[in-house]
Amino acid sequence: MNEQETAKQVTIYVDGQAVQVPAGMNLIEAVAQVGKEVPHYCYHPKLSIAGNCRMCLVEVGSPMRDRQTGEAVLETDGSPKIGWAPKPAIACAEQAREGMHVRTESNLIKDCRNGVMEFLLVNHPLDCPICDQAGECSLQEFATDYGRGYSRFIEEKNVKPKRTRLGPRITLDDERCILCSRCVRFCDEIIGESFLGFVDRGSYSTLTNYPGKDFDSNYSLNTVDICPVGALTSTDFRFKMRVWFLKPTKSICTESSVGVNTEVWSREGKIYRITPRTNNAVNDDWMSDSGRELYKQVEADTRLKEFRVDGNRVKLGEALDRVVELFKVDDRVAYVGSAHASLEEQFLLKQLVAVKPGPVSLAAHEQDGDGFLISNDATPNLRGALVTGLIDQKPRPALPELAELIESGSVKLLFVVNEDLTQLGITEALLRKVDIVYLGTQKNQTSRMAKVELPMLTVFEKSGTFINQAFRLQKFHQVVPGPAGLLPDIHILSRLLGLFQGIEPKPTSLDNLWQAMANGLPALKGHAFATIPDEGVLLDASPYKHINFCEGETLHYNPDCTT
Repeated sequence: MNEQETAKQVTIYVDGQAVQVPAGMNLIEAVAQVGKEVPHYCYHPKLSIAGNCRMCLVEVGSPMRDRQTGEAVLETDGSPKIGWAPKPAIACAEQAREGMHVRTESNLIKDCRNGVMEFLLVNHPLDCPICDQAGECSLQEFATDYGRGYSRFIEEKNVKPKRTRLGPRITLDDERCILCSRCVRFCDEIIGESFLGFVDRGSYSTLTNYPGKDFDSNYSLNTVDICPVGALTSTDFRFKMRVWFLKPTKSICTESSVGVNTEVWSREGKIYRITPRTNNAVNDDWMSDSGRELYKQVEADTRLKEFRVDGNRVKLGEALDRVVELFKVDDRVAYVGSAHASLEEQFLLKQLVAVKPGPVSLAAHEQDGDGFLISNDATPNLRGALVTGLIDQKPRPALPELAELIESGSVKLLFVVNEDLTQLGITEALLRKVDIVYLGTQKNQTSRMAKVELPMLTVFEKSGTFINQAFRLQKFHQVVPGPAGLLPDIHILSRLLGLFQGIEPKPTSLDNLWQAMANGLPALKGHAFATIPDEGVLLDASPYKHINFCEGETLHYNPDCTT
Protein backbone atom coordinates (compact mmCIF):
# COMPACT_ATOMS: atom_id res chain seq x y z
CA MET A 1 0.00 0.00 0.00
CA ASN A 2 1.44 3.38 -0.99
CA GLU A 3 1.23 6.58 1.07
CA GLN A 4 -1.60 7.99 -1.03
CA GLU A 5 -3.77 4.92 -0.38
CA THR A 6 -2.92 5.00 3.30
CA ALA A 7 -3.93 8.65 3.60
CA LYS A 8 -7.29 8.10 1.88
CA GLN A 9 -10.16 7.84 4.35
CA VAL A 10 -13.09 5.48 3.89
CA THR A 11 -16.32 5.05 5.82
CA ILE A 12 -17.12 1.67 7.31
CA TYR A 13 -20.02 0.62 9.55
CA VAL A 14 -19.29 -1.34 12.72
CA ASP A 15 -22.47 -2.79 14.20
CA GLY A 16 -24.32 0.02 12.46
CA GLN A 17 -22.01 2.78 13.68
CA ALA A 18 -20.23 4.78 10.97
CA VAL A 19 -16.53 5.47 11.37
CA GLN A 20 -13.86 6.91 9.08
CA VAL A 21 -10.59 4.99 8.90
CA PRO A 22 -7.63 4.87 6.50
CA ALA A 23 -8.32 2.76 3.41
CA GLY A 24 -6.76 -0.68 3.74
CA MET A 25 -6.53 -0.54 7.52
CA ASN A 26 -6.61 -3.95 9.16
CA LEU A 27 -10.16 -4.63 10.29
CA ILE A 28 -9.12 -5.45 13.87
CA GLU A 29 -7.53 -2.01 14.15
CA ALA A 30 -10.43 -0.35 12.33
CA VAL A 31 -13.02 -1.78 14.72
CA ALA A 32 -10.97 -0.50 17.63
CA GLN A 33 -11.52 3.05 16.28
CA VAL A 34 -15.09 2.92 17.61
CA GLY A 35 -13.99 1.54 20.98
CA LYS A 36 -14.94 -2.05 20.24
CA GLU A 37 -12.78 -5.14 20.53
CA VAL A 38 -12.24 -7.99 18.15
CA PRO A 39 -10.61 -10.74 20.26
CA HIS A 40 -7.54 -12.26 18.65
CA TYR A 41 -4.44 -14.32 19.40
CA CYS A 42 -2.34 -14.87 16.29
CA TYR A 43 -2.70 -11.33 14.94
CA HIS A 44 0.05 -8.83 15.77
CA PRO A 45 0.29 -5.45 14.00
CA LYS A 46 4.04 -5.83 13.35
CA LEU A 47 3.88 -9.40 12.02
CA SER A 48 2.46 -11.05 8.91
CA ILE A 49 -1.08 -12.41 8.90
CA ALA A 50 -1.33 -16.09 9.86
CA GLY A 51 -5.06 -16.48 10.43
CA ASN A 52 -4.70 -19.67 12.40
CA CYS A 53 -6.40 -18.93 15.73
CA ARG A 54 -9.83 -18.07 14.19
CA MET A 55 -10.77 -16.04 17.26
CA CYS A 56 -11.29 -12.82 15.32
CA LEU A 57 -14.27 -14.03 13.27
CA VAL A 58 -16.73 -11.30 12.24
CA GLU A 59 -19.55 -10.97 9.73
CA VAL A 60 -18.70 -8.82 6.73
CA GLY A 61 -21.07 -7.31 4.20
CA SER A 62 -21.37 -4.64 1.51
CA PRO A 63 -24.24 -2.61 0.01
CA MET A 64 -25.95 -4.67 -2.71
CA ARG A 65 -26.24 -3.51 -6.32
CA ASP A 66 -28.41 -4.76 -9.12
CA ARG A 67 -26.24 -6.90 -11.41
CA GLN A 68 -27.91 -5.61 -14.57
CA THR A 69 -28.35 -1.91 -13.83
CA GLY A 70 -25.59 -1.44 -11.22
CA GLU A 71 -27.98 0.61 -9.11
CA ALA A 72 -28.15 0.23 -5.33
CA VAL A 73 -30.66 -2.26 -3.95
CA LEU A 74 -32.75 -0.66 -1.21
CA GLU A 75 -34.73 -1.92 1.75
CA THR A 76 -38.41 -1.02 2.05
CA ASP A 77 -37.46 1.94 4.25
CA GLY A 78 -35.13 3.29 1.56
CA SER A 79 -31.87 2.32 3.25
CA PRO A 80 -29.22 0.34 1.34
CA LYS A 81 -29.67 -3.42 1.49
CA ILE A 82 -26.55 -5.15 2.83
CA GLY A 83 -25.36 -8.38 1.31
CA TRP A 84 -23.70 -10.41 4.04
CA ALA A 85 -21.08 -13.04 3.27
CA PRO A 86 -22.44 -16.56 3.81
CA LYS A 87 -19.74 -17.38 6.37
CA PRO A 88 -17.86 -15.37 8.99
CA ALA A 89 -14.49 -13.95 7.97
CA ILE A 90 -11.33 -13.54 10.01
CA ALA A 91 -10.94 -9.83 10.73
CA CYS A 92 -7.13 -9.99 10.71
CA ALA A 93 -7.14 -10.83 6.99
CA GLU A 94 -9.74 -8.19 6.05
CA GLN A 95 -8.95 -4.61 5.10
CA ALA A 96 -11.22 -1.61 5.47
CA ARG A 97 -12.90 -0.51 2.25
CA GLU A 98 -15.53 2.07 1.44
CA GLY A 99 -19.04 1.07 2.54
CA MET A 100 -17.95 -2.11 4.38
CA HIS A 101 -20.34 -3.32 7.09
CA VAL A 102 -19.10 -5.38 10.02
CA ARG A 103 -20.97 -7.29 12.70
CA THR A 104 -19.00 -8.09 15.83
CA GLU A 105 -21.80 -8.93 18.26
CA SER A 106 -24.28 -11.07 16.33
CA ASN A 107 -25.46 -14.41 17.71
CA LEU A 108 -23.51 -16.20 14.98
CA ILE A 109 -20.27 -14.49 15.97
CA LYS A 110 -20.87 -15.15 19.66
CA ASP A 111 -21.38 -18.85 18.92
CA CYS A 112 -18.20 -18.91 16.82
CA ARG A 113 -16.15 -17.35 19.60
CA ASN A 114 -17.59 -19.77 22.13
CA GLY A 115 -16.57 -22.68 19.91
CA VAL A 116 -13.05 -21.39 19.28
CA MET A 117 -12.48 -20.77 22.99
CA GLU A 118 -13.77 -24.25 23.81
CA PHE A 119 -11.29 -25.86 21.42
CA LEU A 120 -8.39 -23.72 22.69
CA LEU A 121 -9.11 -24.80 26.27
CA VAL A 122 -9.53 -28.51 25.53
CA ASN A 123 -5.90 -29.33 26.33
CA HIS A 124 -4.94 -26.15 28.17
CA PRO A 125 -3.87 -26.82 31.78
CA LEU A 126 -5.74 -25.19 34.65
CA ASP A 127 -2.58 -23.70 36.15
CA CYS A 128 -3.48 -20.00 36.12
CA PRO A 129 -2.63 -19.67 39.86
CA ILE A 130 1.03 -20.50 39.16
CA CYS A 131 1.37 -19.09 35.64
CA ASP A 132 3.64 -16.07 35.11
CA GLN A 133 1.25 -14.75 32.46
CA ALA A 134 -1.62 -14.48 34.94
CA GLY A 135 -2.75 -10.88 35.00
CA GLU A 136 -1.65 -10.21 31.41
CA CYS A 137 -3.05 -13.32 29.73
CA SER A 138 -5.29 -12.89 26.70
CA LEU A 139 -6.57 -16.44 27.12
CA GLN A 140 -7.80 -15.66 30.63
CA GLU A 141 -9.41 -12.40 29.52
CA PHE A 142 -11.10 -13.72 26.39
CA ALA A 143 -12.25 -16.91 28.11
CA THR A 144 -14.07 -14.70 30.60
CA ASP A 145 -15.44 -12.27 28.03
CA TYR A 146 -16.22 -14.57 25.11
CA GLY A 147 -16.16 -18.16 26.41
CA ARG A 148 -19.01 -20.40 27.49
CA GLY A 149 -18.09 -20.24 31.13
CA TYR A 150 -18.12 -24.02 31.48
CA SER A 151 -16.43 -27.04 29.87
CA ARG A 152 -18.03 -30.04 28.20
CA PHE A 153 -14.71 -31.86 27.88
CA ILE A 154 -14.46 -34.94 30.11
CA GLU A 155 -11.56 -36.80 28.48
CA GLU A 156 -7.95 -36.70 29.65
CA LYS A 157 -5.95 -33.73 28.43
CA ASN A 158 -2.88 -34.28 26.25
CA VAL A 159 0.33 -33.98 28.24
CA LYS A 160 3.01 -31.87 26.58
CA PRO A 161 6.57 -30.88 27.59
CA LYS A 162 6.97 -28.51 30.54
CA ARG A 163 9.96 -26.45 31.70
CA THR A 164 11.67 -26.92 28.34
CA ARG A 165 14.78 -24.87 27.75
CA LEU A 166 14.60 -23.25 24.32
CA GLY A 167 17.56 -20.92 24.86
CA PRO A 168 19.64 -19.29 27.58
CA ARG A 169 16.82 -16.91 28.51
CA ILE A 170 13.64 -18.70 27.40
CA THR A 171 11.71 -21.50 29.14
CA LEU A 172 8.74 -23.16 27.43
CA ASP A 173 5.61 -24.65 29.02
CA ASP A 174 4.21 -26.25 25.90
CA GLU A 175 0.93 -27.34 27.50
CA ARG A 176 -0.08 -23.67 27.50
CA CYS A 177 0.78 -23.04 23.84
CA ILE A 178 -2.22 -22.26 21.61
CA LEU A 179 -0.20 -22.51 18.37
CA CYS A 180 -0.66 -18.86 17.45
CA SER A 181 2.80 -18.87 15.76
CA ARG A 182 3.64 -15.31 16.83
CA CYS A 183 7.04 -16.44 18.13
CA VAL A 184 7.79 -18.34 14.91
CA ARG A 185 6.91 -15.35 12.74
CA PHE A 186 8.87 -12.96 14.95
CA CYS A 187 12.02 -15.01 14.46
CA ASP A 188 11.52 -15.34 10.73
CA GLU A 189 10.41 -11.78 10.00
CA ILE A 190 11.96 -9.51 12.65
CA ILE A 191 15.14 -11.31 13.69
CA GLY A 192 15.56 -12.71 10.19
CA GLU A 193 16.62 -16.16 11.36
CA SER A 194 14.52 -19.27 11.93
CA PHE A 195 14.83 -20.62 15.46
CA LEU A 196 11.40 -22.07 16.26
CA GLY A 197 8.82 -24.26 14.57
CA PHE A 198 6.01 -26.77 15.18
CA VAL A 199 6.31 -30.55 15.06
CA ASP A 200 3.62 -33.29 15.09
CA ARG A 201 0.02 -32.70 14.11
CA GLY A 202 -3.40 -31.87 15.48
CA SER A 203 -3.73 -31.69 19.25
CA TYR A 204 -0.22 -33.15 19.54
CA SER A 205 1.48 -30.18 17.81
CA THR A 206 4.43 -28.93 19.83
CA LEU A 207 6.61 -25.83 19.65
CA THR A 208 10.32 -26.61 19.56
CA ASN A 209 13.74 -25.48 18.37
CA TYR A 210 15.09 -26.31 14.96
CA PRO A 211 17.15 -29.51 15.42
CA GLY A 212 20.48 -28.73 17.00
CA LYS A 213 19.78 -25.00 17.15
CA ASP A 214 19.65 -23.01 20.39
CA PHE A 215 17.37 -19.97 20.61
CA ASP A 216 20.27 -17.69 21.57
CA SER A 217 19.27 -14.47 19.78
CA ASN A 218 19.74 -11.21 21.67
CA TYR A 219 16.08 -10.49 20.86
CA SER A 220 14.63 -13.78 22.10
CA LEU A 221 12.70 -12.29 25.02
CA ASN A 222 10.48 -10.34 22.64
CA THR A 223 8.74 -13.66 22.01
CA VAL A 224 7.78 -13.69 25.71
CA ASP A 225 6.29 -10.21 25.34
CA ILE A 226 4.13 -11.15 22.36
CA CYS A 227 3.12 -14.63 23.56
CA PRO A 228 -0.61 -14.21 24.34
CA VAL A 229 -0.51 -16.99 26.95
CA GLY A 230 2.09 -18.25 29.42
CA ALA A 231 3.82 -20.69 27.09
CA LEU A 232 7.05 -18.72 26.63
CA THR A 233 8.47 -17.37 29.87
CA SER A 234 11.56 -15.41 30.85
CA THR A 235 13.88 -17.70 32.79
CA ASP A 236 15.14 -14.69 34.74
CA PHE A 237 11.66 -13.40 35.71
CA ARG A 238 9.95 -16.79 36.05
CA PHE A 239 8.07 -17.12 39.37
CA LYS A 240 9.64 -13.91 40.72
CA MET A 241 6.60 -11.65 41.15
CA ARG A 242 2.93 -11.32 40.23
CA VAL A 243 2.54 -8.65 37.58
CA TRP A 244 -0.42 -6.98 39.27
CA PHE A 245 1.86 -6.11 42.19
CA LEU A 246 4.31 -4.36 39.85
CA LYS A 247 4.28 -0.69 38.87
CA PRO A 248 5.34 0.14 35.28
CA THR A 249 7.36 3.32 34.75
CA LYS A 250 8.26 4.81 31.38
CA SER A 251 11.99 4.93 30.74
CA ILE A 252 14.70 4.84 28.05
CA CYS A 253 17.25 2.07 27.45
CA THR A 254 20.82 3.34 27.89
CA GLU A 255 22.46 0.47 26.00
CA SER A 256 23.06 2.57 22.90
CA SER A 257 22.13 5.78 21.09
CA VAL A 258 19.01 4.20 19.57
CA GLY A 259 17.05 5.28 22.66
CA VAL A 260 14.73 2.28 22.88
CA ASN A 261 11.55 3.11 24.80
CA THR A 262 10.98 0.84 27.80
CA GLU A 263 8.78 0.16 30.78
CA VAL A 264 10.53 -0.69 34.02
CA TRP A 265 8.47 -2.80 36.44
CA SER A 266 9.09 -2.39 40.16
CA ARG A 267 7.63 -3.04 43.58
CA GLU A 268 8.58 -1.53 46.92
CA GLY A 269 11.84 -0.06 45.65
CA LYS A 270 13.00 -3.15 43.77
CA ILE A 271 13.10 -3.61 39.97
CA TYR A 272 11.98 -6.99 38.62
CA ARG A 273 11.96 -6.64 34.85
CA ILE A 274 12.21 -4.33 31.84
CA THR A 275 9.95 -4.64 28.81
CA PRO A 276 9.75 -2.64 25.55
CA ARG A 277 7.37 0.31 25.20
CA THR A 278 5.85 0.89 21.78
CA ASN A 279 7.32 3.78 19.80
CA ASN A 280 7.00 3.27 16.06
CA ALA A 281 9.52 6.03 15.36
CA VAL A 282 12.25 4.43 17.47
CA ASN A 283 11.87 0.74 18.29
CA ASP A 284 8.38 -0.43 17.29
CA ASP A 285 7.48 -2.99 20.00
CA TRP A 286 10.93 -4.52 20.49
CA MET A 287 14.08 -4.30 22.59
CA SER A 288 17.26 -6.34 23.09
CA ASP A 289 17.68 -8.99 25.77
CA SER A 290 20.90 -7.35 26.95
CA GLY A 291 19.07 -4.07 27.52
CA ARG A 292 16.62 -5.83 29.84
CA GLU A 293 19.42 -6.66 32.27
CA LEU A 294 20.67 -3.12 32.80
CA TYR A 295 18.58 -2.69 35.95
CA LYS A 296 20.95 -5.06 37.76
CA GLN A 297 23.45 -2.19 38.05
CA VAL A 298 21.19 -0.71 40.75
CA GLU A 299 22.13 -3.43 43.25
CA ALA A 300 25.59 -4.24 41.88
CA ASP A 301 28.37 -5.00 44.37
CA THR A 302 30.42 -2.21 42.78
CA ARG A 303 27.79 0.45 43.49
CA LEU A 304 29.00 3.73 45.03
CA LYS A 305 26.74 4.65 47.94
CA GLU A 306 28.80 6.92 50.23
CA PHE A 307 30.33 10.38 49.96
CA ARG A 308 34.05 10.08 50.64
CA VAL A 309 36.99 12.45 51.07
CA ASP A 310 40.47 10.92 51.07
CA GLY A 311 38.84 7.52 51.52
CA ASN A 312 36.87 8.54 54.61
CA ARG A 313 33.07 8.57 54.71
CA VAL A 314 31.63 12.09 55.06
CA LYS A 315 28.38 13.97 54.61
CA LEU A 316 27.47 15.66 51.34
CA GLY A 317 28.22 19.16 52.67
CA GLU A 318 31.72 18.17 53.73
CA ALA A 319 32.40 16.54 50.37
CA LEU A 320 31.28 19.62 48.44
CA ASP A 321 33.31 21.93 50.70
CA ARG A 322 36.37 19.79 49.93
CA VAL A 323 35.69 20.14 46.20
CA VAL A 324 35.59 23.93 46.58
CA GLU A 325 38.89 23.82 48.48
CA LEU A 326 40.55 21.79 45.73
CA PHE A 327 39.44 24.33 43.12
CA LYS A 328 40.86 27.16 45.25
CA VAL A 329 44.22 25.42 45.72
CA ASP A 330 44.88 25.10 41.98
CA ASP A 331 42.79 26.42 39.11
CA ARG A 332 44.50 24.20 36.55
CA VAL A 333 41.37 22.07 36.17
CA ALA A 334 40.11 19.84 33.38
CA TYR A 335 36.69 18.25 33.05
CA VAL A 336 35.69 14.85 31.74
CA GLY A 337 32.01 14.72 30.85
CA SER A 338 29.88 11.69 30.11
CA ALA A 339 27.59 10.73 27.24
CA HIS A 340 25.76 8.59 29.81
CA ALA A 341 24.77 11.70 31.78
CA SER A 342 21.34 13.18 31.22
CA LEU A 343 20.81 16.37 29.23
CA GLU A 344 20.17 18.25 32.47
CA GLU A 345 23.43 17.05 34.04
CA GLN A 346 25.41 17.97 30.94
CA PHE A 347 23.83 21.45 30.99
CA LEU A 348 24.85 21.99 34.63
CA LEU A 349 28.37 20.69 33.94
CA LYS A 350 28.67 23.23 31.13
CA GLN A 351 27.68 25.95 33.61
CA LEU A 352 30.34 24.74 36.05
CA VAL A 353 32.91 25.03 33.27
CA ALA A 354 31.77 28.58 32.58
CA VAL A 355 32.37 29.54 36.22
CA LYS A 356 35.60 27.56 36.67
CA PRO A 357 37.06 27.38 33.14
CA GLY A 358 39.09 24.42 31.94
CA PRO A 359 39.36 22.07 28.97
CA VAL A 360 36.47 19.61 28.59
CA SER A 361 36.91 16.07 27.31
CA LEU A 362 34.28 13.51 26.45
CA ALA A 363 35.04 9.99 25.30
CA ALA A 364 33.17 7.97 22.70
CA HIS A 365 32.13 4.47 23.73
CA GLU A 366 32.03 2.25 20.68
CA GLN A 367 30.64 -1.24 20.28
CA ASP A 368 29.65 -3.58 17.48
CA GLY A 369 26.11 -2.53 16.66
CA ASP A 370 23.67 -4.99 15.15
CA GLY A 371 22.04 -2.60 12.67
CA PHE A 372 18.71 -3.05 14.41
CA LEU A 373 18.25 -1.75 17.96
CA ILE A 374 21.88 -1.56 19.09
CA SER A 375 24.00 1.12 17.45
CA ASN A 376 27.79 1.42 17.35
CA ASP A 377 27.50 4.25 19.87
CA ALA A 378 27.18 2.59 23.29
CA THR A 379 25.87 5.73 25.03
CA PRO A 380 22.38 7.22 25.22
CA ASN A 381 23.18 10.94 25.11
CA LEU A 382 26.19 11.79 22.95
CA ARG A 383 23.99 14.14 20.90
CA GLY A 384 22.98 15.85 24.12
CA ALA A 385 26.61 16.83 24.66
CA LEU A 386 26.44 18.62 21.31
CA VAL A 387 23.21 20.43 22.16
CA THR A 388 24.51 21.60 25.55
CA GLY A 389 27.82 22.69 24.03
CA LEU A 390 30.04 20.31 26.00
CA ILE A 391 31.59 19.16 22.71
CA ASP A 392 31.63 20.53 19.17
CA GLN A 393 33.11 17.58 17.31
CA LYS A 394 32.94 13.80 17.19
CA PRO A 395 34.78 12.40 20.24
CA ARG A 396 37.32 9.58 20.19
CA PRO A 397 37.46 6.46 22.39
CA ALA A 398 40.65 7.66 24.10
CA LEU A 399 41.72 11.01 25.57
CA PRO A 400 45.31 11.59 24.39
CA GLU A 401 45.06 15.39 24.67
CA LEU A 402 44.08 15.13 28.32
CA ALA A 403 46.97 12.75 28.96
CA GLU A 404 49.37 15.29 27.43
CA LEU A 405 47.98 18.10 29.61
CA ILE A 406 48.48 16.02 32.74
CA GLU A 407 51.98 14.98 31.66
CA SER A 408 53.01 18.57 31.02
CA GLY A 409 51.62 19.80 34.33
CA SER A 410 49.00 22.02 32.67
CA VAL A 411 46.29 20.16 34.61
CA LYS A 412 46.44 19.49 38.35
CA LEU A 413 42.76 18.81 39.10
CA LEU A 414 40.35 16.50 37.26
CA PHE A 415 36.57 16.74 37.58
CA VAL A 416 35.40 13.37 36.22
CA VAL A 417 31.79 12.34 35.56
CA ASN A 418 31.09 8.61 35.42
CA GLU A 419 34.18 7.56 33.46
CA ASP A 420 37.08 5.29 34.32
CA LEU A 421 40.01 7.18 32.85
CA THR A 422 42.25 4.11 33.00
CA GLN A 423 40.03 2.68 30.24
CA LEU A 424 40.45 5.82 28.14
CA GLY A 425 44.21 5.79 27.61
CA ILE A 426 45.27 7.53 30.83
CA THR A 427 47.54 5.46 33.03
CA GLU A 428 47.43 5.21 36.80
CA ALA A 429 50.88 6.81 36.90
CA LEU A 430 49.46 9.91 35.22
CA LEU A 431 46.45 9.97 37.54
CA ARG A 432 48.76 10.06 40.55
CA LYS A 433 49.99 13.47 39.35
CA VAL A 434 46.57 15.08 39.78
CA ASP A 435 43.78 15.42 42.33
CA ILE A 436 40.52 13.82 41.22
CA VAL A 437 36.90 14.67 41.98
CA TYR A 438 34.83 11.72 40.83
CA LEU A 439 31.08 11.63 40.24
CA GLY A 440 29.74 8.22 39.27
CA THR A 441 27.54 5.24 40.02
CA GLN A 442 30.06 2.37 40.10
CA LYS A 443 33.48 1.84 41.67
CA ASN A 444 36.41 1.73 39.29
CA GLN A 445 40.12 2.52 39.33
CA THR A 446 39.52 6.24 38.87
CA SER A 447 37.08 6.41 41.77
CA ARG A 448 39.52 4.56 44.01
CA MET A 449 42.21 7.17 43.27
CA ALA A 450 39.87 10.13 43.77
CA LYS A 451 40.28 12.69 46.55
CA VAL A 452 36.51 13.18 46.59
CA GLU A 453 33.86 10.63 45.64
CA LEU A 454 30.36 11.92 44.89
CA PRO A 455 27.97 8.99 44.26
CA MET A 456 25.46 9.48 41.45
CA LEU A 457 22.08 7.91 40.83
CA THR A 458 21.44 5.41 38.04
CA VAL A 459 18.96 6.16 35.28
CA PHE A 460 16.38 4.13 37.23
CA GLU A 461 16.62 6.39 40.28
CA LYS A 462 16.08 9.80 38.70
CA SER A 463 14.17 11.59 35.96
CA GLY A 464 15.59 13.42 32.98
CA THR A 465 16.07 13.42 29.22
CA PHE A 466 18.31 11.96 26.53
CA ILE A 467 18.74 12.82 22.85
CA ASN A 468 19.03 9.73 20.65
CA GLN A 469 20.83 9.07 17.35
CA ALA A 470 18.09 10.76 15.33
CA PHE A 471 18.13 13.85 17.60
CA ARG A 472 14.86 12.76 19.20
CA LEU A 473 14.47 14.28 22.66
CA GLN A 474 13.03 11.65 25.01
CA LYS A 475 12.37 11.65 28.74
CA PHE A 476 12.71 8.96 31.38
CA HIS A 477 11.18 8.84 34.84
CA GLN A 478 12.36 7.74 38.26
CA VAL A 479 11.51 4.10 38.92
CA VAL A 480 12.87 3.43 42.42
CA PRO A 481 14.43 5.57 45.16
CA GLY A 482 18.21 5.86 45.25
CA PRO A 483 20.37 4.58 48.12
CA ALA A 484 19.76 6.29 51.44
CA GLY A 485 21.38 9.69 51.68
CA LEU A 486 21.95 10.22 47.95
CA LEU A 487 20.41 13.15 46.12
CA PRO A 488 19.60 13.51 42.42
CA ASP A 489 22.66 14.47 40.41
CA ILE A 490 21.15 17.79 39.31
CA HIS A 491 20.83 18.78 42.98
CA ILE A 492 24.48 18.00 43.68
CA LEU A 493 25.71 19.82 40.57
CA SER A 494 23.50 22.86 41.11
CA ARG A 495 24.57 23.04 44.77
CA LEU A 496 28.21 22.88 43.73
CA LEU A 497 27.55 25.57 41.12
CA GLY A 498 26.06 27.79 43.82
CA LEU A 499 29.15 27.30 46.00
CA PHE A 500 31.42 28.23 43.08
CA GLN A 501 29.36 31.37 42.45
CA GLY A 502 29.34 32.29 46.12
CA ILE A 503 25.55 32.23 46.42
CA GLU A 504 23.21 30.28 48.65
CA PRO A 505 22.36 27.01 46.87
CA LYS A 506 18.64 26.56 46.22
CA PRO A 507 16.74 23.32 45.52
CA THR A 508 16.57 22.61 41.80
CA SER A 509 13.60 21.00 40.10
CA LEU A 510 13.46 19.67 36.56
CA ASP A 511 10.87 22.28 35.63
CA ASN A 512 13.04 25.17 36.87
CA LEU A 513 16.12 23.73 35.23
CA TRP A 514 14.27 23.35 31.95
CA GLN A 515 13.30 27.00 31.98
CA ALA A 516 16.99 27.86 32.04
CA MET A 517 17.79 25.25 29.39
CA ALA A 518 15.04 26.47 27.05
CA ASN A 519 16.31 30.04 27.42
CA GLY A 520 19.99 29.17 27.06
CA LEU A 521 20.01 26.42 24.40
CA PRO A 522 18.57 27.28 20.97
CA ALA A 523 17.70 23.65 20.16
CA LEU A 524 15.44 23.47 23.24
CA LYS A 525 13.66 26.77 22.80
CA GLY A 526 9.94 26.39 23.46
CA HIS A 527 10.29 23.00 25.14
CA ALA A 528 9.65 22.01 28.75
CA PHE A 529 10.11 18.71 30.53
CA ALA A 530 6.42 18.43 31.37
CA THR A 531 5.33 18.93 27.75
CA ILE A 532 7.69 16.43 26.09
CA PRO A 533 5.36 13.69 24.77
CA ASP A 534 5.93 10.04 25.67
CA GLU A 535 7.08 9.31 22.12
CA GLY A 536 9.61 12.15 22.27
CA VAL A 537 10.07 15.11 19.96
CA LEU A 538 12.49 15.56 17.05
CA LEU A 539 14.91 18.45 17.41
CA ASP A 540 16.49 20.40 14.58
CA ALA A 541 19.68 18.47 13.75
CA SER A 542 20.79 20.76 10.93
CA PRO A 543 23.42 22.64 13.02
CA TYR A 544 25.21 19.33 13.60
CA LYS A 545 25.08 17.81 10.11
CA HIS A 546 28.84 18.22 9.74
CA ILE A 547 29.44 15.63 12.45
CA ASN A 548 28.78 12.13 11.13
CA PHE A 549 28.30 9.92 14.15
CA CYS A 550 26.82 7.12 12.05
CA GLU A 551 29.65 6.66 9.58
CA GLY A 552 29.89 3.05 8.46
CA GLU A 553 26.75 2.07 10.34
CA THR A 554 23.49 0.68 8.95
CA LEU A 555 20.64 1.68 11.21
CA HIS A 556 17.21 0.06 10.91
CA TYR A 557 15.25 2.93 12.43
CA ASN A 558 17.39 5.75 11.06
CA PRO A 559 18.69 4.55 7.68
CA ASP A 560 19.47 8.07 6.47
CA CYS A 561 21.46 8.99 9.56
CA THR A 562 23.99 11.73 8.84
CA THR A 563 24.47 12.93 12.40
